[in-house]
Amino acid sequence: MAGIMGMEHGSSEWFQRVVRASSRAAFRRAYRQVRLDPEKYLHQLRRHLKRPIHSWQDLRELSDEELKLHGDKVIRSSAKLAALEGMGFGLGGLVAALPDFGILAAITVRMLQKLSLTYGFEYSTDDELAGLWLAAASAAGLDFGCDYLEKQAMERLVPRIVDQVALRAGAEVAEKWAARVVPIVSAGAAATLNYWFVRSWGRRAQRHFLDRRRYLRLPAETGPYLLPSASAS
Repeated sequence: MAGIMGMEHGSSEWFQRVVRASSRAAFRRAYRQVRLDPEKYLHQLRRHLKRPIHSWQDLRELSDEELKLHGDKVIRSSAKLAALEGMGFGLGGLVAALPDFGILAAITVRMLQKLSLTYGFEYSTDDELAGLWLAAASAAGLDFGCDYLEKQAMERLVPRIVDQVALRAGAEVAEKWAARVVPIVSAGAAATLNYWFVRSWGRRAQRHFLDRRRYLRLPAETGPYLLPSASAS
């Protein structure tokens, strides 16, 4: 019995290591390769919102409630896509975990980009790109203090945040995906867990962008914008 429990514990640790490594590789790749065309998305927003939007500043003038409706749609559609992807790869059980994570990371990063643009935050400059990945960190429950951010050079800051986000994502997924080791049966579990993962991260990122919008309305002497506490969920 002890030998069997030891084997199960060893298999669990091995699986967690594999998932975390896969998560880091997937998010690094998504950071480099997944990029939504901001101008094209601005045209889509103008059509969907039926408002005369010509710049990202115009979006910031709209109400939180109006933009939240569209943000909710972005999260729902991304979560459904992740569920469908999980259903397909879930049929392969544990063997399919690695290619699955590559697609899951791409779906998650693309959703975060859509949410960032929806709330009027572009990511064409280094500072804006850092803001996007700080939103990802907030979604992952990470809390980077102001002192830490000020001490980091911009070219090193974002890759470090990406790695921390990836490790947190891998830890979350490793805890939830134990059911994937059983082929066929794991297909439904994979779909459900992919849906849960993308939806929960989308909700947290959405709160981050709403908080940033509210901060911009405050007096200039308020001070720098800080990430919400990691305890917020």
